Amino acid sequence: MAIIQSTDLDFTNIKESLKTYLKRQSEFQDYNFEASGLSNIMDVLAYNTHINGLIANFGLNESFLQSAQLRSSVVSHAETLGYYPRSKTASVATVKLQINGTGDTVTSSLELDKGTTFTTSVDEVSYTFQTTEKVTALNDGAGNFTFTTSAGSDNITIKEGTEKTKTFLVGESSDQQVYVIPDVTLDTSTLVVTVFDSPLATSGTTYTDINNQVRINDDSTVFIIREVPNGYYEITFSDGNVLGQAPVAGNKIEIKYLSAVGAESNTASVFTAVNQVSVGAVNKDLTVTTLANSSSGAEKETIASIKANAPVAFATQQRLVTAEDYKALINQRYSSVIDDVIAWGGNDNVPPIYGRVYVGLKYKDGTTEDVKSATQGSITAELTDNLGIMSIDTIFAEPEETFLEIIISFNFDPDLTGTTLQTTQTTIENTVKQYFSDNLNAFGKIFRSSAILTVVDALSPAILNSSMTTKIQQRLAVNSVTPADGLQLNVQRDYTVNFPVALASPDDVNYIVTSTNFTVGGKSVFLRNLLETTKLQLISADDGAVVTDNVGSYNTSTGVVTISGQNITATQGDAIKITATPADQGTIKPLRNYILKYDTVRSRASGTFDFQNTAVTIS
Repeated sequence: MAIIQSTDLDFTNIKESLKTYLKRQSEFQDYNFEASGLSNIMDVLAYNTHINGLIANFGLNESFLQSAQLRSSVVSHAETLGYYPRSKTASVATVKLQINGTGDTVTSSLELDKGTTFTTSVDEVSYTFQTTEKVTALNDGAGNFTFTTSAGSDNITIKEGTEKTKTFLVGESSDQQVYVIPDVTLDTSTLVVTVFDSPLATSGTTYTDINNQVRINDDSTVFIIREVPNGYYEITFSDGNVLGQAPVAGNKIEIKYLSAVGAESNTASVFTAVNQVSVGAVNKDLTVTTLANSSSGAEKETIASIKANAPVAFATQQRLVTAEDYKALINQRYSSVIDDVIAWGGNDNVPPIYGRVYVGLKYKDGTTEDVKSATQGSITAELTDNLGIMSIDTIFAEPEETFLEIIISFNFDPDLTGTTLQTTQTTIENTVKQYFSDNLNAFGKIFRSSAILTVVDALSPAILNSSMTTKIQQRLAVNSVTPADGLQLNVQRDYTVNFPVALASPDDVNYIVTSTNFTVGGKSVFLRNLLETTKLQLISADDGAVVTDNVGSYNTSTGVVTISGQNITATQGDAIKITATPADQGTIKPLRNYILKYDTVRSRASGTFDFQNTAVTIS
């Protein structure tokens, strides 16, 4: 018996299935369906089946977080897991504000209100920034003023955006009011929600975002901000029974926030105050010195990011027990300044130190040291001290950059392309650089040579027989964030360099560990292992002679390189690059807080002409 394939979503296939079914019926065995009235009826039936199938398919996909395609569906599913996706984020800059040379010795102090505005431009587009708190300045006695925050710092934070205010009057609970802010550019981190007893009241109660509240009791004043299907934002409060207090009939709700453009205003470097400041009876210009260019501006969290983060955040259940808990909560709370997070227990550290959890933070480009310090302090005070396990200390670990030196060799047939060998080599090098930026510039990312070679092979049919040689590189930097692990000039000391993977065993032809040149005892030298051993030697950069026979060694299984008692006085550049051959050049999987990066200086693509159509004669 013929079966109609009504589950097929293709219109033509559905119609053909209908035809096949009817032709197998005795009444239509010799019927010509083309250009007949019955053909039009089948068009309608096929179209109806096609539309119903699509609707059913779309509806089913949208019912699950991982298969949903519409942002509204993904956001809704995330909320059921207790995850609220990030809104647009305002770009932040740090400046120093001064008024100098006024000659006024009478005025003792000045104030700049919160919301004092500044203008700047990025790519010839103007943006407005403003102060996030009131700042004050004292007269130094000579008519000079330097503004400081309430904490006494002269590093003033300014945020991009336009301040907006939305006001609601609270009706009876039976009205089931909805408080929607019709603005898709709202930065939820800047929300200030104040509830007044009446429309004419001048002071009220400030409510806190529930995501920033550690403990909630009957007296708590919290709100929930959520993205609604049209991209706007809705604020909800307690019902008076749970989540603490709630606004009551007759109250006024005032919501202030910044409407931001997001990432477009990053990298701004020159700021100009919109208005002058009155000093005594004279208006003076405000001198703005940029301490840190604008950064951290971001768009709304992407659908892919929501799908990845929501289930992990749900698993944490607002507590810090596993390493994934730390990663999820920090990512959720501090994604405006942090690109990536990784955490591991003290038992997984090298060397193991129990009773600790280590957290590695990769900040967005341009983040200042002050912001980094404040972020770490906030994580400790608001998360780990309240939600973590007692007696477990949180230790912040700086990201360790591991560089890869990649040599790609390939045959090149010019008959298969219109580009030159040199152009193709440059294209490959740029492609590999972009691949690292897109796929490996984060914690926990794995390098696989086959994945890159697949991309390289697809660039042009003229690229033949590509292969790759990979070396791994750590650096002893002069200006290291942690001097104990960095390079100290003119100090005799031992050095330990940790590679995140096992290193190749020594052989009788190739050197496994080498370095760039540096100066010891007035001589330019470099490190190199003695062939067939793991022993390290100092080699003269001038004539290749052995300067010092034994200055350390390397461990093949742990990837640790030790350098003993060297007084290094100078380097080429700001670091000594120590290069090693990994045990597995095809797969490099770094642990903990290591991030793989691409050394563009010591990497290259090298092609050899291969004319496939040229006859070869064997003599």
